[in-house]
Amino acid sequence: MTATVDPGPYDELAFAVTQAPHTSTDYARAQLLVARDATAGVVRAVSPKQALAYRSEPGAGLLDVIGRDTEAVATATARLAREVMRGQLLRDGWAVLHASAVVADDGRTVLTLGGKGAGKTTTALALAAGGGFGLLANDRVFVRPDPAGEVDVLPWPSAAALGLGLLKALGWFQEARERLRAGETLHPTQDARVTEAIRAGDCTPLWDDGKELKAQVFPDQFPAWFGVPLATEGEAAALVFPRIEAGAVPAEERASRCLGEADFMSGATEDRYPDVFGLLGTDGGGAEGARREVVRRLAGLPHHSVVLGHDLAANAVLLSRVGWGDGGKILPRQ
Repeated sequence: MTATVDPGPYDELAFAVTQAPHTSTDYARAQLLVARDATAGVVRAVSPKQALAYRSEPGAGLLDVIGRDTEAVATATARLAREVMRGQLLRDGWAVLHASAVVADDGRTVLTLGGKGAGKTTTALALAAGGGFGLLANDRVFVRPDPAGEVDVLPWPSAAALGLGLLKALGWFQEARERLRAGETLHPTQDARVTEAIRAGDCTPLWDDGKELKAQVFPDQFPAWFGVPLATEGEAAALVFPRIEAGAVPAEERASRCLGEADFMSGATEDRYPDVFGLLGTDGGGAEGARREVVRRLAGLPHHSVVLGHDLAANAVLLSRVGWGDGGKILPRQ
């Protein structure tokens, strides 16, 4: 992969794309024009709004990112480097599970699952901030069956999206405000309205067309800003299915919930980043066989359905009791 900040080559590549037969798609929240040369095995693309151009040779493993702005080029290059690594992991038998994860000292991992707004991030951060666990991921993880009969878990490397209300509930809002006012920054994909609200000390949730605008926190900012340790890998040990309810007293529920195919990400459900550059070489969620085996193995682990309220400390107390089915407990980091 190469990254270049130079208006001249950008203009040349952008012109070549627009002059050739091309299609249009949405990529990273912007229009992307894509021209494919099947004979040469080359994909050229341009995002006029972001002033970014791309040239990919999937067969040779080459990818160039060219643009006018340093931050835009850096952000795009980091995103695509992650996609390259994702493709390698998927081809090596990993799958992508839509889950948050925290890890105890011995590597045993609590996976939290559910649909959008179920409370995956709240659960993970309640355990990491109040329960002493290491934070592995807040929205999705890589999973793969290992030869020992376990399920290995790796983090999905990306910024974490935290609502302003959650930042306040965690006690992190003032720290984020002071950091921003001192000149530090959160992830560049964060909406400017969120940045200004934090700087102004306003933690009222922000919405745009029905979608909550959230702070975008770099992974390394969790330990540096908020004192939350990070984990780099683990082994699945328990599953939690949360439900957030205002005013609820945190408690376990009798309702049962099992892992299913819908809990895995796939090319269809990750359409924000379609594989226009041929980086994956497989479905976005991983091989079907790997997903089935992960489901089978995780089915044998303890499952906990919980209702959580807006009191993060009370949530953490309940979640720290997540057990193994034999009376044992996952022990947090000391």
